[in-house]
Amino acid sequence: MEIILKQDVQGLGYKNDLVKVKAGYGRNYLIPNDLAVLATASNKKMFEENVKQAAHKAAKLKQDAEALAQKIGELTVEIKTKAGETGKIFGAVTSLQISDALKAKGFDIERKRVLLKESPKELGTFKVTLDLHKEVKHEISIKVTEE
Repeated sequence: MEIILKQDVQGLGYKNDLVKVKAGYGRNYLIPNDLAVLATASNKKMFEENVKQAAHKAAKLKQDAEALAQKIGELTVEIKTKAGETGKIFGAVTSLQISDALKAKGFDIERKRVLLKESPKELGTFKVTLDLHKEVKHEISIKVTEE
């Protein structure tokens, strides 16, 4: 089943993308929750026109994301947490903690935009990817230290 996304759906695609999904996922989740529409001929034409009109706006958003990536640069964010004697922390570092630490440094990045391959569960330095735009990904370091 081909659908056109009306919003960004993590793990599937971005707004105005034409994607193929299983029929049940499209019919029972994406379409009823207003995240997508069926990719009929008329819907495709309508969305192509919307994409043309939004191209200038999209270029500006990409440029802003690239500027933010330049501004962030090789930033290292320090996150303090409780840890045991062996260096293992209690719980794990979450994307919310990273987002809050970035806000403290002056960068307003949503927690959904912080991509963790796996949550750090020990003290040390780890790499985290920030999804700033559909085409702009930026990697920063987080340093997990003991309180």
